[in-house]
Amino acid sequence: MIKIGTALFEACEELEREKGISKEVVIESLKDAMVTAYKKHIKMKEVPNAEAIFDEQSGEIGVFRTKLVVENVEDADLEMSLDEAKEYAGDEAEIGDEIQIDVTPENFGRIAAQSAKQVITQRIREAERKLVLDEFLEKKGSLTTGTIQRVENRNVIVNIGKTDAIMPQKEQIPGEYYKQGNRIRVFVLNVKETSRLPQVIVSHAHPDIVKELFELEVPEIEDGIVEIKSIAREAGYRTKIAVASNDPEVDSVGACIGPRGSRIQTIISELRNEKIDIVRYSDDPVEYIVNALSPARIISVDIIEDSKEAFVIVPDDQLSLAIGREGQNVRLAHKLTNWKIDIKSKTQADAMERSPRAEEEPIAESEDIEEVDDVAEEQELDIEPEEYAIDEEDIERPEETSEEQTEEEV
Repeated sequence: MIKIGTALFEACEELEREKGISKEVVIESLKDAMVTAYKKHIKMKEVPNAEAIFDEQSGEIGVFRTKLVVENVEDADLEMSLDEAKEYAGDEAEIGDEIQIDVTPENFGRIAAQSAKQVITQRIREAERKLVLDEFLEKKGSLTTGTIQRVENRNVIVNIGKTDAIMPQKEQIPGEYYKQGNRIRVFVLNVKETSRLPQVIVSHAHPDIVKELFELEVPEIEDGIVEIKSIAREAGYRTKIAVASNDPEVDSVGACIGPRGSRIQTIISELRNEKIDIVRYSDDPVEYIVNALSPARIISVDIIEDSKEAFVIVPDDQLSLAIGREGQNVRLAHKLTNWKIDIKSKTQADAMERSPRAEEEPIAESEDIEEVDDVAEEQELDIEPEEYAIDEEDIERPEETSEEQTEEEV
């Protein structure tokens, strides 16, 4: 056997402190390395009866082969005679006993050390990989805090403890500057198993970040008194969150805002001053849509249940507010409620009612969100609503008038 002493235990304790790898894993790795080195030494690929034994009290380790005591030896590698057995085990040896023989070579130290280094390094990597995989599989779908290491090919590398996570460009907040060394709270999006350490994908733009922050800051949400029904987010710009109370005595919106806005202000600061609209959820789709389009005032909402379309009429001076900059408000309301929303001003709605086509086509036929976006873009040019929201009939009237005038002139 080879004398190791206390050095092995000291190394095991250090590994356990630094990487969380238990002492048993290192010792088993060392024993496997000893068997592997022995096979190389005797130039045999398979030695089924060879095993390494480690004596913790003496601090010695060696390779042993177990042989069966038989009357007639047919395989010297697996069997031994009774006389040979008595030399190892004394006169108490009998036919059928299994005797362990120390076969550790005398010049085995250097060979074993080289082999042990390779095997132990490989086993430590496997153990570390498994620890990281298990840890972040549990953290998948939750928030964690990390430190920005560097930016590579538009990907942000974030150290989140035992490994470096990757934040792809699509999971970053537009316009956000990620500075090396800054601490950041990210959402563990996915964990991919690789041949080396598991690859952890994190996000800084996921809507669930807002959900997790509200659960951390609002005790009523964590206790289940207030429930988050839906979240729509455009990271870095604006978020709408729909909440409902399971207790009639608890105001869901007030609980999320907190005393003097303390809770919501903490969340806004964490999200780098991203705007947050807290919407009161309702089972009534009309009321829910009205709440989702806040802060705009709504005159009426007509809905089509089958196609989940809503035709919304707002005062003329509220159209731009209801649509939002570049259609953001109505787009987030659409994502929040899952209803297709078509917004018209009072003047536009009256014009549609006066139009002959209004009798042929349903009044609540909705436009795409993209069309609303186009309206919002025109709105930024300070064009009055009546100027950019002209119906086809309004365009054709001048042509009719022109024809009448021509006939009169003739």
